[in-house]
Amino acid sequence: MSTGKKIITQTELEQHNMGKSLWIAIHNQVYDVTKFLDEHPGGEEVLLEQAGQKATEAFEDVGHSDDARELMKDFLIGELAEADKEPEVEQSEELQSSNSTATAISWLIPAAISIGIIAVAVYKMMST
Repeated sequence: MSTGKKIITQTELEQHNMGKSLWIAIHNQVYDVTKFLDEHPGGEEVLLEQAGQKATEAFEDVGHSDDARELMKDFLIGELAEADKEPEVEQSEELQSSNSTATAISWLIPAAISIGIIAVAVYKMMST
């Protein structure tokens, strides 16, 4: 199935691993960030560390803004070949995990407070 984008292999990505030609893959999309080195707010070293590699985890760990994600589109040159793609983590799985944690906390705190109030009430009744 053709998406109209240039298909780039892992081997080809790895060849662009220096400041004079720096490609990175994020979410299986390949970006030529050579011209962005001097402009990157985190400094060029951050990009050089990821040069020629899959950088999805590093990119997401930083928590880039919506503006940064929009700017990336200017540097998109293709996508990784099917055989070289990273499995994508479904965002809904991440949200479900965080939602279940939030749900547990949302009932746990009121339950603990209620138990505390009941314990104080019982103590006061027993001591009078």
